[in-house]
Amino acid sequence: MALQLKVPKLVCSGCVKTITEAIKKVDANAIVQADPKTKLINVETQVPRTAIETAIASAGYPPAA
Repeated sequence: MALQLKVPKLVCSGCVKTITEAIKKVDANAIVQADPKTKLINVETQVPRTAIETAIASAGYPPAA
């Protein structure tokens, strides 16, 4: 399942690394692409959207509604 999330606090490659690690904790096979310029994260995953949103919010990067 492909997800696209807007994350307002996504500003640098360090943010991308933290978010990617948080997602990989809930789905080790997830494919994560993030762009600090657009503040968008694209995730290819098999876990529910809510689990991905919760994981990145717990890492300090809550997605926009």
